[in-house]
Amino acid sequence: MPGARTMMNAVEHSATSDQSLLQAARRTFEIEAAALQALRERLDGAFARACRLCLQCTGRIVVSGMGKSGHIAHKIAATLASTGSPAFFLHPGEASHGDLGMLTRVDLLLALSTSGETAELLALLPQVKRLAVPLIALTGNPLSTLAQAADVHVNVAVPQEACPHNLTPTASTTAALVMGDALAVALLEARGFSAEDFARSHPGGSLGRRLLLRVEDIMRRGESLPRVSADTPVSEALLEMTRTGLGLTAVVDAQQHVLGVFSDGDLRRALDRRIDLHKTSMREVMTAGGRRIAPQELAAAAAALMETHRITALLVTDAEQHLIGALNVHDLMRAGVV
Repeated sequence: MPGARTMMNAVEHSATSDQSLLQAARRTFEIEAAALQALRERLDGAFARACRLCLQCTGRIVVSGMGKSGHIAHKIAATLASTGSPAFFLHPGEASHGDLGMLTRVDLLLALSTSGETAELLALLPQVKRLAVPLIALTGNPLSTLAQAADVHVNVAVPQEACPHNLTPTASTTAALVMGDALAVALLEARGFSAEDFARSHPGGSLGRRLLLRVEDIMRRGESLPRVSADTPVSEALLEMTRTGLGLTAVVDAQQHVLGVFSDGDLRRALDRRIDLHKTSMREVMTAGGRRIAPQELAAAAAALMETHRITALLVTDAEQHLIGALNVHDLMRAGVV
């Protein structure tokens, strides 16, 4: 028996070695990638017809599926709803116990079933037909009952599952998920759904903050703005920079037009020239013009500008180049933009 135990331990070690685990992962990637490539090449008019049905729907897209297909249906419904196509998930098992009342004559049913023979979905067909609700079926069997009953059938069949026993839904659920994403994106583009539209449906998340916040919402104003004249000595400009902690100061004229900017980088360059901090004026050391942004711009655009030019702060000016605000990377971080 010790010899048998040794052999068993060796087999278990072989099955859980780094090489065997990585090999299983790579095989999964290869099988699922091949399934998606085959699915892409098989796209045809049925997909376009499904899109048109969704675009014509004046109610909601009701997405339904059982088991693993149900999990995918949940995600597809959420993606549709967040990209301009009102949708929700209907559990087919609960539908026959009252939830079918959620489905109205102006809705559309998107049903997912790998086999096309899921009993809980087939039980919905009489009521779906009675209401004359359009039915789009995503199945892996064009000859199935569900596929034959559908107004449009989108074939999501895969050659094999990634599971070594060809049983566990893996490649098939990935195919259905990607087809759902393709449907959502096609509808998004057809509706002209914008980034601002997306943000309005995600107001509480970081995406919403990135897409909805404007520079004017987070910029510093009034006494928090560092500003000096062109005749101000560097020593006084440094005090102004320290007072506001922005990392720079604007250089303005009497009418508050921005002439330039003096930053930490300008200071380092000035010190390399061994200037007299008390006698050298801003006019001699400032960066003329300087990077600036309009208050109506998205805060995300300010973040991109800072990253592109490797700076940490920006001045905000109006159309006539008057100084009206400023912000730095810390302001963007506090607002959740970066």
